[in-house]
This record gives sequence, C-alpha cells and structure tokens, in this order.
Amino acid sequence: MAPPQPQQPPFATALLAGGIAGTTVDLSLFPLDTLKTRLQSSEGFFPSGGFRGIYRGVGSAVVGSAPGAAFFFCTYEGVKGLFAPTTSRSSSSSSSSSIDNDLIIHGTAAAIGGEGESRRTWRDPAVHMLAASLGEIAACAVRVPTEVVKQRAQAGQHGGSSAAALGAILSQHRHIGLAGVWRELYRGWSITVMREVPFTVIQFPLWEALKSWGRDRRRHHHHMAGGAYGNIEVSAGESAVYGSIAGAAAAGITTPLDVLKTRVMLSKERESVFAVLKDLLTSHGIRPFFAGIGPRVMWISAGGAIFLGSYQWAVNALQGNVL
Repeated sequence: MAPPQPQQPPFATALLAGGIAGTTVDLSLFPLDTLKTRLQSSEGFFPSGGFRGIYRGVGSAVVGSAPGAAFFFCTYEGVKGLFAPTTSRSSSSSSSSSIDNDLIIHGTAAAIGGEGESRRTWRDPAVHMLAASLGEIAACAVRVPTEVVKQRAQAGQHGGSSAAALGAILSQHRHIGLAGVWRELYRGWSITVMREVPFTVIQFPLWEALKSWGRDRRRHHHHMAGGAYGNIEVSAGESAVYGSIAGAAAAGITTPLDVLKTRVMLSKERESVFAVLKDLLTSHGIRPFFAGIGPRVMWISAGGAIFLGSYQWAVNALQGNVL
C-alpha cells in the first residue's frame, strides 16, 4: 500500500489552529519581547523601563495575536492549496492510476532508502516562499496597529498602558483627521513588511524542508520495520524542534530590519525608514543594527517552537492525526 500524503488543512482548521498558535506564543514570550523593544529604543534600555513592568502592553498583544496569526495561516495554507492540485496532476499524468503512481513515487523510493518526499525540485520552496510572503502581508493588516500600540506601552510611553497609547493616537483625529489617525496606526507598515517577508522567506521554507525530512525518516523507519506506513505527518514535538531551528536562523539574519522597524514606530514624529537608517549609520555606525539580537534570537527560537509546535498540535488534533 502506498504511503499516505499529509492532508492539506482546510480553511476552518487553519483559522482555528492559527489563532491558538498566535495567542499561545505571544502570551508565553511577551516579557522577552518587551526587553527586546527596550534594548532597541532610542531612549535606552533603563529610561524605557528596564526590567520593570515587563507586561506593559500585553492587552494589545492579547487582542491582536489570534486574528493576526489566523490571517497568516489561512493565507499561507490557501496559497499552498492552490498549487497542490497542479503538482498532483503533473506527477500522475504518466500513470494509469493515482494509486499506481503513489506506489512508484513513494513505495519504491522508500525501498531504496526513504527518498520519497526528498525528490523535490525548486517548486516546493518557491511555493512556500510565495505563500509565506502573502501570509505576512495579510497578517500585517492586524499586526502593525497592534505593534504600534504595544511597543509604545512597552517603552513606557503613556504610562505603559495599551489603552492609553491607543487613546492618544485616536484623540489626534481633531488635529490630523481620520486619515492621519490611520497613518499613525499604520506607522512602520513598510518596514514591518520589509522585515517580516524576508523573515518568513527564510523561516517557513526551512521549517517545511525539515518537516519533509522528518516525514521521510518516518517512512523509512516504517519500511525497515516491515510495518504499515500509518500516519506520516510529523508530531507537534517534531514541528516545535524544526520551528525553533528555522526561527533562530531567520531571527539573527533579520535583526537589522527589526531595529529599523522599532525605531520608526517609537519615534516622536513621523520619520521615513531612510531617514532613520541614515541617522543610525551617521551617528552610531553598524553596532545599533544588532541591538537586542540575543533576546530576539532567544525569543523567536522559543517562539518558533511554541508557535509552530502548537499550530501542528492543533492541526493534528482537528484532523484526527493522533501522534
């Protein structure tokens, strides 16, 4: 019997699993995120609050976590699903039946060393990059206003209250109009997208590749043991390990973009990304671009484990993949 393929999560599953994953990771690691924000603040770590009040701004995180992550995964899984049927049709076009084709591709490959899923071309990582990029753009519709409010509270502005920070922005409508309030809420949109898209282009193809390797190991193990293939999807624990590795790599590489995003969002007046970049390079050189890299890598490595582990757990539970 041919080894089964992982089931593509439907829209409702991606929506619910994404919301669970986003809320879980943001609440678990909020203190580290606060410390990272204060390290990157132009006012300095201790003037921004130091180690005091590390849960300032948690209200905005609670409100924005679930919808942001749900938007991401619905888009991510949806884009992957658009390309999946084409892949399946092209791979089975030369076979008289899909079952025979699966036996050729997966059964034979497993017999020679579990190479089934590893026989991929550039198509898979390209699809994952595209899906992750579009997912991040969709998620930023929720994430950017949440980040603006949260980071101002984390940095000690407006008494460290998310509600006060949001109220201060909304109260400006008398002076700058609704369009101005909208621009203030979405301050840092461009740099956030510039940071998140490269991040996900690194993280998610790497996570998917590691999961694919894990499935190959599972297939090979079942073949060598002489048993049935059973469920080939990776467990939540495996997904957590792979997510941690992928997150740490992506976090370290994109730290300079994260510093720019934080400075733009925390500036007293609206400043362009180019102006902030020029000021940092002229006044301080390269060093500030790696401020907070330690907490960021720790936070996102742990976050990758919690986020992608809890997402995989929710998907497996909702689809009946008890591992």
